[in-house]
Amino acid sequence: MAIATVNPADGRTVEVFDPLDEAAVERRLARAQSAFESWRLTTFAHRAELMHRAAELLDQANDKVARTMTLEMGKPLAQARAEAAKCAKAMRWYADRAEALLADEHPAREDVQDSGGVSAFVRYRPLGPVLAVMPWNFPFWQVVRFAAPALMAGNVGLLKHASNVPRTALALEELFARAGFPQGCFQTLLIGSSAVEAVIRDERIAAVTLTGSEGAGRSVAAVAGDEIKKTVLELGGSDPFLVLASADVAAAAERAVTARVQNNGQSCIAAKRFVVHADVYEEFLSAFTARMRALTVGDPAAEGTEVGPVATEQGRTDLEELVADAVGHGASVECGGGRPDDPALAGGWYYLPTVLTGVTPRMRIHREEAFGPVATVYRVADLDEAIAVANDSPFGLSSNVWTTDDADRERCVRDLRAGGVFFNGMTASHPAFPFGGVKRSGYGRELSGHGIREFCNVTTVWSGS
Repeated sequence: MAIATVNPADGRTVEVFDPLDEAAVERRLARAQSAFESWRLTTFAHRAELMHRAAELLDQANDKVARTMTLEMGKPLAQARAEAAKCAKAMRWYADRAEALLADEHPAREDVQDSGGVSAFVRYRPLGPVLAVMPWNFPFWQVVRFAAPALMAGNVGLLKHASNVPRTALALEELFARAGFPQGCFQTLLIGSSAVEAVIRDERIAAVTLTGSEGAGRSVAAVAGDEIKKTVLELGGSDPFLVLASADVAAAAERAVTARVQNNGQSCIAAKRFVVHADVYEEFLSAFTARMRALTVGDPAAEGTEVGPVATEQGRTDLEELVADAVGHGASVECGGGRPDDPALAGGWYYLPTVLTGVTPRMRIHREEAFGPVATVYRVADLDEAIAVANDSPFGLSSNVWTTDDADRERCVRDLRAGGVFFNGMTASHPAFPFGGVKRSGYGRELSGHGIREFCNVTTVWSGS
């Protein structure tokens, strides 16, 4: 795949970038190692000052950054602006809290004495240069939620971004440089996927974090595992959205639309499978379908657009194949199910918001992630069946449950196999809460104290005198 900015709204190639050659990659690796040796010795106060400066610069450039994201991957402009603002918020959150999150931990005195020591504590120390392999769907947020904690912990970062968002990748490098981070603390590697293995195997790379597809995760984890290097993987998701008998159905249907089509439906934590109790199924389906059908599909750079194009032509083809397979095996299309008729959108990679019912396990979409504005709605008889359907997925990133019954809540927290359970709302990421999944959605956690400690050497310091 070429490293290029291609506008998904019209299919036009805006700019093509030459990938870095081996010598250029080597210079950046050497620079990262050199930067780490000094950066790891800096104070939290100094790191926080620079991180706050980066947040300030990002706020000032909000519209410019947002328009770059919209141009390269097609998210509606309002959502791109919100993403940039969220990144600045996360930078400030880690700038203000990193020192406390990584403070020395002291075991109980009796445990120290029982070990034969007179003192002991646990210290979190940075690992070194961390390679981040990041996706295009939240091209600023995915990077910042790695970079802010990693840099505040004393690590340095190397970014291999998705090949269709090179302008965004370079903007991130420029942002940290303008904020005053020393040369080599955060660098972008404009390289293709075939060059990633050599970077992972380089002895200067201490760890790898990846957000992306299951296939990419397997590949990166295999190489890192061979080198015995720490990895954090955030992979796909096919999150369930349970609407139980006691739910506020009108509120659930309204939020369900946003939960499905945020970022043009291209979000790992977007609700994709809507599992609805029979008592409220018809009411929910009617309201949900009407709202999905009414969404404004159009140019993502235009104010008021709610759903823009799919980011890549292949991505739209994948959606079309999933829907065709489902329909071919008996699923019903309640709305959407194809490309828009508007001639003004013909050149872009648009796909209409779609609702499918009658989905069965024999259909691919029952097991595979639909990365675009396509929803499947299931009718279930009771909570037992709802949980069974929700868990019948190779993924386990997050989940949503709508209920006012406390017993239902406890049961869902106990039995849903996912990294998060969100009640009467939609899944969202926030710096204070750990983010990640189970099963084929990956392992490890980002954000919160858990995230900043992922790339630390957890060191026991013990003294016998």
